[in-house]
Amino acid sequence: MSKDALRIEDAVNETCPWSGKPIAADSLTLYRGEVVGFCNPGCRDKFEAAVNQFEKAIADRDVPLIAKGIE
Repeated sequence: MSKDALRIEDAVNETCPWSGKPIAADSLTLYRGEVVGFCNPGCRDKFEAAVNQFEKAIADRDVPLIAKGIE
């Protein structure tokens, strides 16, 4: 599902988790298959960057040491 297809009425939240302001239709994203809203695209992008960073760190941690070149 593209971001353009996300609908504000499907959001699991009504206020931005960063600012506490009401969410906006142009500031939605998917997280774990659910629509999550933010007050503006900047807050949405900050959330996506944080999630991506944590997911990469978890994936890197879960790589076997032999695959990292450490024996």
